[in-house]
Amino acid sequence: MNHNLITKIALFGLLLNGFYSNAQKTNLKVNIANSITKIQPTMYGVFFEDINFAADGGLYAEMIKNRSFEFENPLMGWSQPNSDRHSFNTQSGIATTIKVIENKTNLNFCRVVVKDDKGYQIINEGFRGMGIKKDAKYNLSLKAANHDGAIKQINIQFIDKNGKTVGETTIVPLSSDWKNYTAQLTATQTEAKAQLKITFKGTGTIDLDMISLFPEDTWKNRKNGMRKDIVQLLYDLKPGFLRFPGGCIVEGKTLAQRYQWKKTVGDIETRETLINRWNTEFSHKLAPDYFQTFGIGFFEYFQLSEDIGAQPLPILSCGMACQFNTGELVPMEDLDPYVQDALDLIEFANGSVETPWGKIRSEMGHPKPFNLKFIGVGNEQWGPAYIERYKVFEKAIKSKYPNITIVSGAGPFPEGDYFEYGMKELKKLNAEIVDEHYYKNPKWFRENATRYDSYDRKGPKIFAGEYAAQSVAIASPDNKNNWECAFSEAAFMTGLERNAEVVHLTSYAPLMAHEEAWQWTPDMIWFNNLEAYGSANYYVQKIFSTNKGTDLLSITKDGKAVTGQNDLYATAAKDSNTKEVIVKLVNTKSDTQSVEVDLNGDKLASKGTLVTLVSANLDDENSFANPKKISPTEKEFKLNGKKAQLTLPAYSVTVLKLKMK
Repeated sequence: MNHNLITKIALFGLLLNGFYSNAQKTNLKVNIANSITKIQPTMYGVFFEDINFAADGGLYAEMIKNRSFEFENPLMGWSQPNSDRHSFNTQSGIATTIKVIENKTNLNFCRVVVKDDKGYQIINEGFRGMGIKKDAKYNLSLKAANHDGAIKQINIQFIDKNGKTVGETTIVPLSSDWKNYTAQLTATQTEAKAQLKITFKGTGTIDLDMISLFPEDTWKNRKNGMRKDIVQLLYDLKPGFLRFPGGCIVEGKTLAQRYQWKKTVGDIETRETLINRWNTEFSHKLAPDYFQTFGIGFFEYFQLSEDIGAQPLPILSCGMACQFNTGELVPMEDLDPYVQDALDLIEFANGSVETPWGKIRSEMGHPKPFNLKFIGVGNEQWGPAYIERYKVFEKAIKSKYPNITIVSGAGPFPEGDYFEYGMKELKKLNAEIVDEHYYKNPKWFRENATRYDSYDRKGPKIFAGEYAAQSVAIASPDNKNNWECAFSEAAFMTGLERNAEVVHLTSYAPLMAHEEAWQWTPDMIWFNNLEAYGSANYYVQKIFSTNKGTDLLSITKDGKAVTGQNDLYATAAKDSNTKEVIVKLVNTKSDTQSVEVDLNGDKLASKGTLVTLVSANLDDENSFANPKKISPTEKEFKLNGKKAQLTLPAYSVTVLKLKMK
């Protein structure tokens, strides 16, 4: 036989096999009629922690840094451009701070002495500048005591990076006693790095405190409220819960620096400023100007939960400082005040207006209870000391509030001695929900989509409370919110959803970061002083959260769950509210995949919606320059009888939604 002919036949056979191999479809089956378990409304939520300037300088719309002069350096954030401290007699003025010993929460105020009438100034730098928008209005307030009427007028101006005035107003301080004054500025141009300049007319002494500046346009137009663009991104996720206020912020480096919720409610002026535990935690991004004014306190967190339709999930100190820092322990005989804080918080959230803490909530403007259902004891503590303290909290909370669900923790890692010990002991205690955290590389997330397949269905439920794929390493400043991390998380999330009988709550972490003032990466939402955008990871969270469904359905290949075979991951659900069947498919392969989904058990409309999240390169990211580079696209989908024929792009997340007849 002709050898050339044999060679040609062999080559043709190889090409033909390659063609059929590439054209080969993966056949999946979904049984619409058989609901496996309910998917909890809390399945996908958000976790807020005051890291990366997420509260002051971020979500909280206050634009003045150190407004009440309470930072460790009381004039941090303020400058005096025409003052020379070393030659007091020749300067036009000077600002110093005065400490009021009897005031335990607002210790300092600023005393300005104006020596001549040449326009002495103080300037506030804001949080890496102040973002102002052309024609937008900004509301200023301050407290002043004008000794003997010495200062005739206070001029307040926005200045741009070149010192040019881009908005101004005036205040006439009339009283020698402390008095509140308000004014409004309108910005004449958009500027990301504006500052606030305060100039004094007259000579003599004036005292100032609580110098505050907010955009008029806040979320729900609340006075001195939250940044509208950031809350909108949260609202659009339709989260099932809001976990707050952290994170390690709950624990503090020491017990004295722990988060104490009672100090964060009531009048803003009486909330005690605290240094933020992240200010010098990482040498790669020191932030010695990072403090907590608690303008967002527990009342505001509860209110935000209500605003975005989420269950509030507060986490409280269990009497253990961060074990990565001091690990300071409150003695067991001194634990009662910590436990009482938990009981009082439940009363603050749910108590009638006749109760002491319910009355405080009502006086703050919310007579109706917040309907708190969950409370967390500790963040990610570990070891016998945590279990010993958890037992005390659990007994006290359940004795008084048996319907409150308690969230406990299994430590900072998803495996190892700390984790194994914590899970073993919490199971013995019949713990209701255990919080697990994992910051791992993208491959780990793809390989662990089956993590909860073997979990005891009669054991504690799981809260995947903090997770994010790390492109480089945990806490590396070089981590990126790249597409490989995002779709790897999506693959893992199919495993969370497939195990909805066990997994009841999940949240990415950290939630947000200031472009210039971050400490930790990656983060789900990025913002600067003017804008905010969602990362690729944000859109993965959004696509799952807004399409979670109410009932889990099986989706199988050859009778087995689709958990990464041929780099394909899948989950299916139906939504009894929208009357839809929802199929999620994640292709982590570098090639397209053809998939046929056989939908049996109920009649479906012939047309549906196909949502796709895809990007060509593993390193692609969203940015301020291109905030929606990786974002979902929607198109109409036509069903072929009971079969859905799909071509899944390489590196993609796909959601198919079909109405049930």
